[in-house]
Amino acid sequence: MTDTTPASTVTTTAVSASAVVDPVIARRNRYMTLNYPRFGIAMAEGRGCELTDTNGKQYLDLFSGYGATILGHCHPELVAAATEQAAKLWHVGNQLDTEPQTLLAERIARHGFDGRSFFCHSGSDANEAAFKLTRLYGRRDGGDRYKVIATDRGFHGRGFAAMVATSGDKARRGYQPFLEGFSHVPYNDLAAMEHAIDDKTVAIIVEPVQGEGGVHVPDDEYLPGLRALCDRYDLLLICDEVWTGCGRTGRWFGHQHWDVRPDIMTLGKAIGCGLAVGVMCADPRVAELFSVDSYQGVPHATTLGGNCISMAVAARMLDVVEREGLVERAMALGDHLTAALQDWAGKLPIMEVRGRGLFVGIELDPTYQRTATEIVQAALDRGVLIGPAGERVLRIAPPLIVSQGELDRGVEVIAGLLGS
Repeated sequence: MTDTTPASTVTTTAVSASAVVDPVIARRNRYMTLNYPRFGIAMAEGRGCELTDTNGKQYLDLFSGYGATILGHCHPELVAAATEQAAKLWHVGNQLDTEPQTLLAERIARHGFDGRSFFCHSGSDANEAAFKLTRLYGRRDGGDRYKVIATDRGFHGRGFAAMVATSGDKARRGYQPFLEGFSHVPYNDLAAMEHAIDDKTVAIIVEPVQGEGGVHVPDDEYLPGLRALCDRYDLLLICDEVWTGCGRTGRWFGHQHWDVRPDIMTLGKAIGCGLAVGVMCADPRVAELFSVDSYQGVPHATTLGGNCISMAVAARMLDVVEREGLVERAMALGDHLTAALQDWAGKLPIMEVRGRGLFVGIELDPTYQRTATEIVQAALDRGVLIGPAGERVLRIAPPLIVSQGELDRGVEVIAGLLGS
């Protein structure tokens, strides 16, 4: 999933009492667009899994800035990487090579499927690049295929193509006329997917584990079945790994749980560790269509994509994750977290606990009166930051450096709220 602040997060854009008091928020209301619902809290600093607001109150961060701060706040190695690179070179434009870009591309290829990377600014940007590449694939050899099939509950960003690939009206209401060529079928339904394929279809886009849709994990046959459909009909399989990349689910990338090789993978959030980084990584046979020689010009570009500082930080993050065994640790801690929550499920209004690794969703019982948004706000009041997915699912997506004790503290707060 990509730039995914939900429309229902907490508040409207009206100025709350706390916003009047805090000068940071008061100035924001004066000088910024009010397109984000806000909690009415201004953060001043962060270390590890702890945040501190401008009033000195501390919070346990179990949501990582919508999954972005994968190594927590101000990780010393990432601070060092940014500082060292800032003292050398910031940006030169993409007609000149820099080592940080190559370092990151090498690491993504090694941990992934030996693809070629295009660097941009967000997961939504990465998906826009992927959709452009699919158009080129569909028109090679004189063809005219351009349709992309997405899934219900899927979220792929807020760009002009990405918002149409995203399910529902949340990301696109009011922006008609929409870009044509996108359709949706139920997630985890291979028969529906095959039925939707026609002679204009060129690609399928899917989240290995749905993020904004409520942390839904598919059946074991689903992703391999999508791969088989793509092979049968000469379609590209795009795995949107914006939420599930960089070790969060207990694999480097979510699709690896099912031993599936996508044609295109998109990354955002965690790959930048809080900096603005997106990646569209494509199998070499597909990536060749994005070359200057193949296109006879520049097929896609962005001025600041791949800037030196963000590339250096992202490459260092992958090194830290590998060296410290954080992928395997995410799986072990995720098992602990899921078990702890499931122990409470029979005593609390919890319908289901699901997820992979350190990406966990808690679906509330439909008879429970409070919404996920209300629980998130109440947890924040108690110093724990989690996230909602719609109004019936709580999401936990902490930094990979989180301790078992911190997870247990979060579970205690959630259990206390649901039991009150």
